[in-house]
Amino acid sequence: MVTGMFKYFNVNAPGHSIHCKLYGNDKSISEKAIIVCTGFAGHKDNNAAAVFADKVLSKYKDIKIVTFNWPAHGDDVKKKLTLEDCSIYLELVTNAVKSQYGIQNIYAYATSFGGYLVLKYISEHGNPFQKIALRCPAIDMYGVLSGTIMKNDEYDKILKGKNVQVGFDRKIMISRDFLDELKSNDIRQRDFMDYADEVLILHGTKDEVVPIDDSRSFAENNVIDFIPIEGADHRFINQTCMSLANKYVMQFFDL
Repeated sequence: MVTGMFKYFNVNAPGHSIHCKLYGNDKSISEKAIIVCTGFAGHKDNNAAAVFADKVLSKYKDIKIVTFNWPAHGDDVKKKLTLEDCSIYLELVTNAVKSQYGIQNIYAYATSFGGYLVLKYISEHGNPFQKIALRCPAIDMYGVLSGTIMKNDEYDKILKGKNVQVGFDRKIMISRDFLDELKSNDIRQRDFMDYADEVLILHGTKDEVVPIDDSRSFAENNVIDFIPIEGADHRFINQTCMSLANKYVMQFFDL
């Protein structure tokens, strides 16, 4: 695989140490970089990101693709997850890719929770990306986390003030404060029409975690191009579906 060529690196700032992974030749001169933002409980070694990187780098050797850990995700050192830290991480990684590699054309490919965070960021800070592709974005992240990802009595425990490990194969410690943050930061109430031409949304028709209707309604309300991927679940386990999604993303990124 082309993605056998990668390196790990850290982006450090006061109070933050972000663990990142670069796919591609870090010595080459590049005009484009793609930052892949993983979903809830994801991490920098995400398999879907590796598949996407392999597809891109098999055709374009000079593009750099970067993944990173969100706060409290993967081997990140933080124990507490906050939306403020998520925004700081996204900004620090984006700025580091620009400064370290001299690349001004930065693109974002974000999934699920990562999609929510990218949308939240651009609504508050402006859009630093040339284009943004969102796959199964958790438009209603509060509803997805509390109503779908949490199991059994996890939600009730959190409401009572207990911190609970929540997630899929990997778990993230969730607090009442974080739930309240999500509830008060409902991006469905924000206007993204100014960014419509720069955003593409793809969503699997069989998504069992994030309702496809959330993405469709959000796209319609903000005049954003929306592509349903027939038969795809949330993780796009079917590789034919994943290949199709990546093809649309590459076309949108002019690759």
